[in-house]
Amino acid sequence: MLSRPHLLVGLLEQVKARYEIKINPLGLEDSFTIKIRNYNLNILETDNCAPQQNATLLDGFYEKLAAIYRFKFGDNQLQFLWDGNDHLIHYQKTWSGTFVEWTNGFCNHDLFIQAVLDLTVFLPEASATQMIENRMNHFILKHFEVKIHHKKGIVAA
Repeated sequence: MLSRPHLLVGLLEQVKARYEIKINPLGLEDSFTIKIRNYNLNILETDNCAPQQNATLLDGFYEKLAAIYRFKFGDNQLQFLWDGNDHLIHYQKTWSGTFVEWTNGFCNHDLFIQAVLDLTVFLPEASATQMIENRMNHFILKHFEVKIHHKKGIVAA
């Protein structure tokens, strides 16, 4: 069971690995690749022990995926857990596994890899942050065949 910062760090590491495999299979070292390899999300512990990271733009992506998860799998929240686990722990475990599974699948798409790199590694250079976020939103909404309305919430497309 992983927390949001740890899931986002794992996502970035997966994106970096997939970049190397799909886009730089020869392992060439140039300034672009070196910058990607050397970039890490910082997970800092604050006084109240709540982790923070330098991935605030990935937070919106995370929240949309979490909302879609609740939309798709929210009908089973009152199920009986025969193994004696707490519902919160059960939800955290299933959500963590689903997040990793979904994002691993997303990493098969070059545009997703580029969008994550643009929102993290190349953020200071990315002048069109809103456009990058919209591209990621479009990708996940199309993938799950849902629409997000400000008044209605998430609805099937």
